[in-house]
Amino acid sequence: MFKRLLAAGALAALTVSPVAAQDAETPAAPKVYSKVNFNAQEDLENILLLDLSNGQRVGIRLMPDWAPSHIERVKTLTRQGFYDGVIFHRVIDGFMAQTGDPTGTGQGGSTLPDMTAEFNPIPHLRGTVSMARAQSEDSANSQFFIVFYPRFSLDKTYTNFGRVISGMAGVDAITRGEPPANPTRILQASIAADNKPVPAPQPVAEEEVEITADMLSAPSN
Repeated sequence: MFKRLLAAGALAALTVSPVAAQDAETPAAPKVYSKVNFNAQEDLENILLLDLSNGQRVGIRLMPDWAPSHIERVKTLTRQGFYDGVIFHRVIDGFMAQTGDPTGTGQGGSTLPDMTAEFNPIPHLRGTVSMARAQSEDSANSQFFIVFYPRFSLDKTYTNFGRVISGMAGVDAITRGEPPANPTRILQASIAADNKPVPAPQPVAEEEVEITADMLSAPSN
């Protein structure tokens, strides 16, 4: 019986090509994810700029090898002007600031189809930028959030696609609330390579004061 088993094993080996046998024996190399480049003067095609209504410009390093489809989506919407004027509609102190919904309700998105998740092992550190989604893992569309403090419970369950590399103080200054009473707004989103200037600040609306009769009378001595 031992010889028959050897013979059967030899026959099976003959049916497998040397390349296939080698592939079966050699485990696939683990994917290597590139580190964040914090130099805001390099690789401008992969820097997202958010000019906020609080007067700050936030620079976000986009990481194509972390989540290529999500990066392409964000760039497409940015260059369409989709994010211009959109508010941060859900901002939780000590957690994150969420934006990307033109309705400002948290229920909206773009007309493009929802995306397949690109979860990765990159940790959600302070300044991480990640895609928001509904209950389904494959429901991300246009909304994203920026983490104020590390939140490792989000790892591998939300698509981490970038990191703030400049202007984190502007993120910290985003008005809190769900939704905020006076929300911080993205005046303009752009890709650094497109070299768009910072938009002019919006005029602050003056508080209307009702004029009463006593205001029109002369002051008494």
